[in-house]
Amino acid sequence: MHIEYEEFDTIEDFFLYLASASPPMKNTMPINSYKGFVMSFIPLNPSVGDTFLVIYAKGMLEPGIYEFTVTTKSYKKVTEIERADKIYFISLTPKRNTIADVAVENM
Repeated sequence: MHIEYEEFDTIEDFFLYLASASPPMKNTMPINSYKGFVMSFIPLNPSVGDTFLVIYAKGMLEPGIYEFTVTTKSYKKVTEIERADKIYFISLTPKRNTIADVAVENM
């Protein structure tokens, strides 16, 4: 497995990057809060599946739904997905994530 990395200074910058990619992928996107990092994995070669871009920022988020506003570069935890004009991220905290384990080890 080959991993490329893109690190951001803040969770807000991390969300901003993903928000720019999320409209073609829907208005919700899962992210992981794992071992002191908030991260997302993007396959760079979907046909082979062995190369990933790991986008991350140091920090933690509780599991749940986060609403992100691009214009103010801010996020807040919400209880439901209410608006089609907002971007939502679903934060998950996996018990184990082997791709994340390899990525964190190599950072």
